[in-house]
Amino acid sequence: MSLDPEVLRLLEGYRVTITVPVWWGDQDAFGHVNNTIPLRWFESARIDYMGRVGLSDMMASHRIGPILASIAVDYRHQTHYPDTVIVGARVTKLGRTSVSMEHLAVSLRHGAVVVHGRSTLVVFDYANNRPEPIPSPIREAIEALEACALS
Repeated sequence: MSLDPEVLRLLEGYRVTITVPVWWGDQDAFGHVNNTIPLRWFESARIDYMGRVGLSDMMASHRIGPILASIAVDYRHQTHYPDTVIVGARVTKLGRTSVSMEHLAVSLRHGAVVVHGRSTLVVFDYANNRPEPIPSPIREAIEALEACALS
């Protein structure tokens, strides 16, 4: 799929993007995409991102993986069926156990940002029910994907 240059410009700096169709059932009684739907879009982009840096594999092998600690969403433009959104995810900061992310959803129909979000993930030891320092290979993979040092 060839993307409009404006859409590409809006997603500049987002190292991971996914394409998501807007479904008829995503709309609420007011006729626009319900406010909960972008949370699922952001989740899918985060999961894709974490898979690319190896945290999903670590969850499968060591029960150490991400857990969502917080999320904030700014709704910028109504979205309706039919549409497709490109959802971007990027890491903006790495703490000792936390990963700060930004998310962006861009409507192909409107060529505009429809939703912007911020989230914090914590690397979590599910076997022992506690936060875990970000493993060095994961930190290195994130910094390589983002092409910069993060702190």
